Amino acid sequence: MMADATLLEDTTVPAGHPWSRRLEEGDRLRLVDLEGQQAIDFLCYNADDPEERYHAPNTMKLQRQIYLGKGSSLWSVRARRMMTIIDDTCGGHDTIFGCCSFALDEVRYGQTNPRCCQQNFEEELARHGLGPRDVVPNVNFFMRVPVAEDGQVAIVDGLSKPGDHVDLRADMDVLVVLSNCPEALNPATGLRPTPIQVTVYRPTESSR
Repeated sequence: MMADATLLEDTTVPAGHPWSRRLEEGDRLRLVDLEGQQAIDFLCYNADDPEERYHAPNTMKLQRQIYLGKGSSLWSVRARRMMTIIDDTCGGHDTIFGCCSFALDEVRYGQTNPRCCQQNFEEELARHGLGPRDVVPNVNFFMRVPVAEDGQVAIVDGLSKPGDHVDLRADMDVLVVLSNCPEALNPATGLRPTPIQVTVYRPTESSR
């Protein structure tokens, strides 16, 4: 955390569970992969007008990239910057694979996990007056989805190590919602979901 900043929250999110918070423009959010190879499914919304929300196609098109890293922004459906990655010790974060769900895993694996990211998003969004229709394709921090020359894609072992982090700056007032991925049937969590740390802080006016 910056020396000239106020700590607003420092939380450990248990394996498989969601978290959310409103951030003011300029606030910083740090996501820490405590044990390594743990995907974090992530969405953000304009805090005052949630019809404006993270938009995966705009994020890819405006940056000509399908992977996010330091300097990348999360763009809205209205083509405005919502958040920007200002520090990142891992890189290669996925924008294309979306979240897991009970229905999807039943088709993929013939079984499900006790929880899923779709469920987590829906439960957490309900706390803010939003519903299932507000769950849109999300960012997957620390999840690795390489694309082969023939277009084949798959989730493979993540590259994040214990303690790797991503720092994001809010470029507008945002509601951020995440699911600490419960998926134990593929390498999104190293086949073993683990806790993450979430820190929110507010720089002083002079350091913004």
